[in-house]
Parts: sequence; structure tokens; C-alpha cells
Amino acid sequence: MSTTTSITTTYAGEFAGKYIAAALLPAPTLASNLITIMPNVKFKSVMKRLATDKLLSNASCDFNPAGTITLTERVIQPKELQVNRQLCRTTYRNDWDAIEMGYSAFDVMPKSFTDFLLAQYAEKVASENEVNIWRGVASNNGEFDGFTTLLALDPALPSAQELALVGGGLLSTNVIAEIGKVLDATPLAVSAREDFHIYVSTNVFRLYVRALGGFATNLGANGIDGKGSMWFNGGAILPFEGVKLAHAPGLPASTMIATTKENLVFGTGLMNDSQEVRIIDTSETIGDQNIRIVMRMTAGVQYGIVEDIVTYNVTNSVN
Repeated sequence: MSTTTSITTTYAGEFAGKYIAAALLPAPTLASNLITIMPNVKFKSVMKRLATDKLLSNASCDFNPAGTITLTERVIQPKELQVNRQLCRTTYRNDWDAIEMGYSAFDVMPKSFTDFLLAQYAEKVASENEVNIWRGVASNNGEFDGFTTLLALDPALPSAQELALVGGGLLSTNVIAEIGKVLDATPLAVSAREDFHIYVSTNVFRLYVRALGGFATNLGANGIDGKGSMWFNGGAILPFEGVKLAHAPGLPASTMIATTKENLVFGTGLMNDSQEVRIIDTSETIGDQNIRIVMRMTAGVQYGIVEDIVTYNVTNSVN
């Protein structure tokens, strides 16, 4: 009689954290460290905003408190999310056997069939998380409000910092000028910060790469170093007039957001008791060849100071 090996495995709370992290954090925006990560938000966290007027005054012998301090706050409350999937073990078992025998693209072999299955789904979760970060809508199943959704409903966003899409759309011939408009609309105190970024969608990033390859009139026919379109060797960040231009794949097409890394926050609860990862082998209970994958996690985003943000092609419906 052949031996059947059950792969039923359960991770909960802190022990699930490494698997949840593997699913959420590889999203390109997070993997490239483009925004701030709050990894241990149990339910919600208050982001304090401190505003003061002029601090310095003439010296005197007495203690003379002066000026005003305004303390406001924004709340980040990650949304509870889950993965419920059922798959046939024989389908994935063939892939696992190929890895064991060396016939696969895996550079590092997963330690177990369980890790292999989790890796398959973690990649898919990370891809969805990237989209949620920038344009998710909480009323949609499996999504939380992304930055563009939040900004589109914030009446405090200065109208002068809401830029419209150029007529005729973005092209390699106008993308540098349009990025320049975003930088020009940013308060100098913000754009001078070391962690200031202009976050751009995939098509904007590619148009900028193409422009620097020689299609922009100010670079000449062969572009940077005379290499034409071959100059770009990859990466998520490129320089633009002394600031960082960051590729954010989750942004909608032809969209840009300019602010500091510190001002954009992704919150999750990697240590929460409510987190759970289960691999359930149902062959022991109902005699089939199926495996059920259960993942429970929390995720959400929030920004701190809306006045420090410039948007491009994000329609604000409330101001």
C-alpha cells in the first residue's frame, strides 16, 4: 500500500507574518522602498500632523512662550482581506517535481511543497496589492482605497496642485515638459526634501526613457551617451532635474503624484493575531485530490499632509 503524505499546515498570528510579508511586500512600490511601511498596525493607527508658525524669536531673560501649534491627525485603518482558493494537487505536484529535478526557472528551490504553493499565490497577491496601493477602491471586493482614490475625494487638496492631462495625451515629445509642470507646481519646501519623489505610471516612465534615448529635441539624435534607446538598463528610479522620478506600476495610465516618501504610508499588521495562513489537504477528510489555500491579512494606505502633494491626471470631484 502506497504512503500518502498530508501537507495540511497552519500558521497564525506572528508565525504567519513571514508568509503575509512575502505576499504583500514584494509589490514593486514596496519592494523598491518608494513609500513608508508601517508593519504592525493592529487595528488602526493615528498619523499625527504638527504645524507651527515661526519658531525663532529675540532672546530674553524670561521664558516667553510664543506662536501657535496646530495638531491634526489622519487615521490609517488597514482593511481585512483574504485569499480562499482550491486547486488540484496533481497539477502543482508536476511543477514541484520539475523543480526538484532542476528543470525550472527557480534559482532557489523552495524548502517544501507547502512553501512552493505559497510562493505561487504570494506572487499573485503582491501584484494585486500594487494596484490597490495606488488605485484600489474599498467598495470593490478585495480592495482598499488607494492613493488616487483618497486624493480624488479630499477637498483640502490645493487646486493649483491638481494638474490636468495635456491635450492629445502624453508623448515622448512632451513628457519632459509635463513632468516639469508637476515639479513646478510642488512647493519648494517639499521638492527640496531628500525623500521627495515624482511617482509615475508605467507609460509615463517608458515615455521618459524613450525621450532620454534621443527622441527629445534637447538631447540630440542619439540621446544619453550616444546610446539611443539602449541607454536604459532597468531600475525603478531615474533622475529628473535633480529629483527622483519613481516608477509606480500600480498608478493608472498617464498619472503622476509628487510628494515625499514619508508622506505616503502603507499599513499592515504582520504581527496581528488575526493573520492566518493555512494549507488544507482535503484528501484526508473527503478523499479527493484538492488542496485549499487560506490567507488572511490586513492592508491599507494613507497620506499625511495633502498640501504637500501634487497630482497629475487625478480628477478631484470635491473641490
